[in-house]
Amino acid sequence: MRGKDNMRSGGEVLVDQLLVNGVRHVFCVPGESYLAALDAFHDRDVAVTVCRQEGGAVMMAEAHGKLTGRPGIAFVTRGPGATNGSPGIHIAKQDSTPLIMFVGQVAREMRDREAFQELDYRAVFGTMAKWATEIDDPERIPEVVSHAFHVAMNGRPGPVVIALPEDMLMERVSVADALAAEPIETWPGLTDMSQLQKLLWAAERPIALLGGSRWSDAACAATVRFAERFDLPVATSFRRMPLFPATHPSYAGDLGTGVNPKLVARVKAADLILLVGGRLGEMPSQGYTLIDIPTPRTKLIHVYPDPDELGHVYRPHLAINATPTAFAASLEGVQPPNEIRWRGWTKEARADYLGWTEQPTQVPGAVNFGEIMVWLRGVLPADSIITNGAGNFSTWMHRFYRFSRPGTLLGPTSGSMGYGLPAAVGAKRLYPGRTVVCVAGDGDFLMNGQEFATAVQYDLPIIVLIMDNGMYGTIRAHQEREFPGRITATALKNPDFAAYARAFGGFGATVTKTGEFAAAFKAAQESGKPAILHLLVDPQAISPATTLDAIRAKSMAARSS
Repeated sequence: MRGKDNMRSGGEVLVDQLLVNGVRHVFCVPGESYLAALDAFHDRDVAVTVCRQEGGAVMMAEAHGKLTGRPGIAFVTRGPGATNGSPGIHIAKQDSTPLIMFVGQVAREMRDREAFQELDYRAVFGTMAKWATEIDDPERIPEVVSHAFHVAMNGRPGPVVIALPEDMLMERVSVADALAAEPIETWPGLTDMSQLQKLLWAAERPIALLGGSRWSDAACAATVRFAERFDLPVATSFRRMPLFPATHPSYAGDLGTGVNPKLVARVKAADLILLVGGRLGEMPSQGYTLIDIPTPRTKLIHVYPDPDELGHVYRPHLAINATPTAFAASLEGVQPPNEIRWRGWTKEARADYLGWTEQPTQVPGAVNFGEIMVWLRGVLPADSIITNGAGNFSTWMHRFYRFSRPGTLLGPTSGSMGYGLPAAVGAKRLYPGRTVVCVAGDGDFLMNGQEFATAVQYDLPIIVLIMDNGMYGTIRAHQEREFPGRITATALKNPDFAAYARAFGGFGATVTKTGEFAAAFKAAQESGKPAILHLLVDPQAISPATTLDAIRAKSMAARSS
């Protein structure tokens, strides 16, 4: 509390800077190293979500950053608290998500003695975060926090780590608040847009690829209008499907895992690629095979908010340093040619997408996750938020569910397991009125399954679908491909996940046949509780396209030939 002498503790100054920057939600695991900051939250209008493990807390904050475009905020304690939170930092780095993790630190006079739980946070997070620092002087808190918001949001967004010595947070100072930090939009020049128009006019087989962060609803809508005026096929990057509506006749699919081979062939056959917002990293580029490095033979227009990324991997024919929001707004001035030569190309791309996704494939066993995804796409509200972690289970969601609005998918492009459940909790905390469904595998779920307790504590009726095949399925598939028949360290003995949900105070049901799913899902909704639906799937159903036996047979045949 600010005294008559205008003095505040460092913890109060810190929390007041969060308020200045519009923060209304923070996620934490409490620790004695930042008690003064926790105390400051007591008197201020910020919702504090206490979590069960720091990894979950930071992932919730990362989900918040994905959904809002402003830094998600996490507080963790020193040492193991910070290292537990590191998976969330890595996700924010690879997913280009604005995030700030505040870490309690040992008192200033104890540093460099390897005091209890002491770490050098600049060294630990220096290669993982955009910026890692420590605040020595409480009078500099407003300056440092303002800069942290600026760094996290601008250019290519990413995570910032700030260490807070506990005695610094207790010290009382009189210091003015800093102004709120705001994102800076980098606009394309008139010459950029003129060159873009000329290149499009000369193209025969163009395609647009959308990815990355720093998008807005308005930017997505402007891109849709652009695609309509040019009758341009549009694909999305790995786990960025909501950037363009799957229901639109220009949508050609996503470049992720289990990708449509016809889409891969189409991108390779294109004579012009317009890449907006994304980096076209290893996953969407299918192992860097879509276009040549460093100089693509296909004409590449790369639009990106950070100039350091332009030309980093691919040397584009036209590099445009602009944020997706500013670039999309500028598209209104780009005019289509008098004759659009690629209309048939676009129709073929759409037909390929529909042929790949319209009907679920047949798989071994009584539970077909593809049929479940098709059912969900028919009944869930358009603004529903789907979350997922990492594993082969996600290929069914990517292929058969259809996203039609921005901000409706929270999935780690970093491929981090255990993300889906914390992300669902974070999303439901932010948007309590929206339906939130977490899609998880059995191994994936138990990476952060304890955060189901957080959902129960805050009465957040998320619905978790656990696809249980009794193994780390992705790694098992790789084993069958590389070392057929030699299975090691991938089998799992799982709990009764429905009973697990009930033990925490949630709703739980087991699904053993596809036909049971609809009733179980509706019962979960009607319960008004956080829910887990335990889906028992055949281990052979390793993906929508193949089985474990088929992978093994193909691998063994290749070795014997």
